[in-house]
Amino acid sequence: MTVATTSNEGSPILVAKGMVKHFPLAGGWLGRSNGSIAAVDNCSLALASGETLGVVGESGCGKSTLARMLIDLVVPDSGHVEIEGSAINLRARADVRRLRRTVQMVFQDSYASLNPRHTAVEEVAFGLSALGHPRREAMKRASEALRLVGLTPELFSGRYPHELSGGQRQRVNIARALAIDPKVLILDEAVSALDKSVQAQVLNLLVELKAKLGLSYIFISHDLDVVRFISDRVVVMYLGKIVETGPVERIYRTPAHQYTKALIASRLSMNPNKRTSQPPLTGDPPSPVNPPPGCRFAARCPIAEPVCRTTIPALHVMDNTVSHRAACCASIPGSGHTHAPAAIDHSEMIEAGA
Repeated sequence: MTVATTSNEGSPILVAKGMVKHFPLAGGWLGRSNGSIAAVDNCSLALASGETLGVVGESGCGKSTLARMLIDLVVPDSGHVEIEGSAINLRARADVRRLRRTVQMVFQDSYASLNPRHTAVEEVAFGLSALGHPRREAMKRASEALRLVGLTPELFSGRYPHELSGGQRQRVNIARALAIDPKVLILDEAVSALDKSVQAQVLNLLVELKAKLGLSYIFISHDLDVVRFISDRVVVMYLGKIVETGPVERIYRTPAHQYTKALIASRLSMNPNKRTSQPPLTGDPPSPVNPPPGCRFAARCPIAEPVCRTTIPALHVMDNTVSHRAACCASIPGSGHTHAPAAIDHSEMIEAGA
């Protein structure tokens, strides 16, 4: 394990630009494609060194597909990935190996992610052996990784997955990812299947590991409270599109997009006197096979107007805060939406300045 002694926080370590993935639908004549599912549609994001980026959205919005494209488990139709300012050619084996040495992933299903025939230490050492490390060195580093995640090697290294609890299995998965000294961890619903008490333990472990090893996280979850606890920034996805992004506290306190507002309003209150009598959002998302023109949230949006059904809104800076952006016609000056701010007349500004 390499423990970070300095911090490069703020500089981008991972950048994804214009990521697109459409899955073809079989069932046409002679097995031909019968349309496609727009899983991810022109999404871009950047992860700073030492940052935790939360990704939220309903099931099927494209969170996991986007994450898998970042590590080349799903081949994108278009778009590219950069690691520490260097573009990655996903068709070049050397580049993909460099990508996977830098970025590792922890999945939701802790049991399915492990080989039932491997002990914990063998599972963690397997990736090191695949990268060419001698077996003795791989086993030694695997034991160190297990100890790092709170599993004493003397007690747990010889246990098989069925002999471990859910939380312990997920710790093995985290140890396997950390064994090759990555700089970025993608955590795809990594704690959602755990009991709340175990979930809290694993989250605290992730926070400690991030500080100790100088890691950066992309944390995908449907649990908004967990995302708020662990994240620095948040990306909100809806039907394959990024609809809002910004600092976590700003997003939770002053969301700009109507979908983000509905997500935050859907959280259950701990106060029994504050019961939700009406759902904050009704209706089903449109079909990803044939997404509607314009804003994809227009059919469910309480403030949608005709312009929303014809215009695809781009992410726009909110209140002169560059780090907070939302893709909503009601927030774009001069969009034609009645709630939109007035467009700035730059000619008048020039005359005034003259």
